[in-house]
Amino acid sequence: MGGGTGTEYEKMTPDAACIIAAISGRGKTNCHHHRPERRENGGERQNGSLCYVQKMRRIYLDHNATTPVRTEVLDAMLPYFSGEYGNASSIHTFGQRARGAVETAREQVAELLNASPQEIVFTSGGTESDNHAIFGVVRASSTEQRQVHVITSAIEHEAVLNSCQELQKQGVQVTYLRVSSDGLIDLEELRRAVRPETVLISVMHANNEIGTVQPLKQIGEIATEHKIYLHTDAVQSVGKIPVDVQGSQVHLLALSGHKIYGPKGVGALYIESGTRVAQLLFGGHHQRGFRPGTENVAAIVGLGKAAELARLSLGEDAARIGALRNRLEQQLVSRVPDCHANGAGAARTPNTSNITFAGIEAEALVIALDLKGLACSTGAACSSGAVQPSHVLTAIGLRESEARASARFSLGRGTTSADIDAALAIIPAAVGQLRELSPTYHSSSPAALRQTSK
Repeated sequence: MGGGTGTEYEKMTPDAACIIAAISGRGKTNCHHHRPERRENGGERQNGSLCYVQKMRRIYLDHNATTPVRTEVLDAMLPYFSGEYGNASSIHTFGQRARGAVETAREQVAELLNASPQEIVFTSGGTESDNHAIFGVVRASSTEQRQVHVITSAIEHEAVLNSCQELQKQGVQVTYLRVSSDGLIDLEELRRAVRPETVLISVMHANNEIGTVQPLKQIGEIATEHKIYLHTDAVQSVGKIPVDVQGSQVHLLALSGHKIYGPKGVGALYIESGTRVAQLLFGGHHQRGFRPGTENVAAIVGLGKAAELARLSLGEDAARIGALRNRLEQQLVSRVPDCHANGAGAARTPNTSNITFAGIEAEALVIALDLKGLACSTGAACSSGAVQPSHVLTAIGLRESEARASARFSLGRGTTSADIDAALAIIPAAVGQLRELSPTYHSSSPAALRQTSK
């Protein structure tokens, strides 16, 4: 969202405010803690326990982490917090109005995926949907006499990877497919990995860190040929690129509301009719007994509205955002020495760019950019704070030092051309400042060595 203010101030503790002012280059001009104030009688006094730091233009380039709720979505949700408060399982008028809203949302989500409404199950989000698909298929297929096998990729979201690791603890065999330098699985390796006991292939549609889009249709054909269920984590592709569960022969698909300008805490799992999936939760008979628990009507309505809006604006949004992403990426690679875009040789979601800036720590870059008003990330928000470098970036062949030097910029509907102009001024300067502080960059970088030899 861009947009800035010239006169607003935010409260901070004195130390935090002064440090931020110093690091961000704003100095004491905007920090009043160390500048005495004039008293009305002509004297001076130190400004109390708070500092006031002038707010700056904020640019949000972290839409893969979450998106803002669209105004139309919020407007659709609001009645169901108070006036339309019925339980969707009740048979009286209050309940039936809520039931009607839930079923409308189910139709809206189904239409976005080219599915049937009865194939949509509402959940709490992408993680629950992935867990239910993976554990549900394995439990429905397992017997004491039959050992089962699952195939996934090395670059899945942790909701899938950690589920598969838990399955391994329970005795399930799991194969992790390698990926190319652009993050694509090898379809022939997938074929070779199939065994008689394979019951599930779980491959994400679009990667959350580098944006690579897997060839889902061809994967679906392999799964169908071998009569194996195909699950895909489509949290990062739904709403950004076309998703057709029938055309891609997908049996299970996970999505999340807050990635498509809907509310947090709600998602959906598509389950193709006839797919054998065991229950994950037990309770009442909500959603045909498959996912018990009183429906969160307001959130479900919000997800439905967000899905409808995404379907209507998909092509236009993808073209505009993709052009902005390409300009940002191309200009950064052109302006900043020793940097490259990851996954750029493959089809990607139009909003995502992951760039390695040699000689820096990406976490330091994220902090430096935030101090300049630009929000981005080092990768998945769910992995923030992890000690190890990104498993996605090491899987595509980056060294640990390169993975730690990589930042993700993910654009959205609110990103403007002016935001990209500002980012192109802020990012190269921040990278340059961090490289000046780097103890290794000037002794190892080809560009830096060429500059030194001049």
